[in-house]
Amino acid sequence: MTKYKKQNFSNTFKNARKGMRLSIKSERNIRVHLFTASLVLVTAYCLNFSIVKFCILLLTIAGVISAEMFNSAIEFSLDAIFHNRYCRMVGMAKDIAAGAVMLVTISAVMIGVLLFAPPIIQLITQ
Repeated sequence: MTKYKKQNFSNTFKNARKGMRLSIKSERNIRVHLFTASLVLVTAYCLNFSIVKFCILLLTIAGVISAEMFNSAIEFSLDAIFHNRYCRMVGMAKDIAAGAVMLVTISAVMIGVLLFAPPIIQLITQ
């Protein structure tokens, strides 16, 4: 078994950026989440959201995208270990990871409704 060399601090950031680029390139869902996030942030800016509401949005967006990246990492790892062969346990692990993404995404939508509904209703009723 080969030993991994300890990395210096700048290499860890370089590898993290590489991982982010790989996930954006290879995962359509992450691109969809990023596009949606940009629309949400622009809308929040137009509605004059407070700093606190912006922070809530940023943390929520980061949670969804992170969950999607963890899901992708789990899928890639299992595919590499099992050489893309079907295995019931692998399928279960992938389904659980996808379920976690769905849970975070549903929570994000609920947070979005709670944050955006009052100012939008106020705009409509004026």
